[in-house]
Amino acid sequence: MFKKKETLNVTQEEKAVIINVLIDYRNMLIREGKYSDAVDDVILKLAK
Repeated sequence: MFKKKETLNVTQEEKAVIINVLIDYRNMLIREGKYSDAVDDVILKLAK
C-alpha cells in the first residue's frame, strides 16, 4: 500500500538550488490561487 521511501544525497549548493526552485513554484501557485500545501511540506523537509 505504501511506496518505498527513496533518499537523495545532494550537496549544500544543490539543496539551495532545489529550495529556491520550490519557492518560485510555490509563489506561482499562490499567484494562480492554487493550494501550495504540498510544496510547503517539501520545503520544510528540505530545510531541516
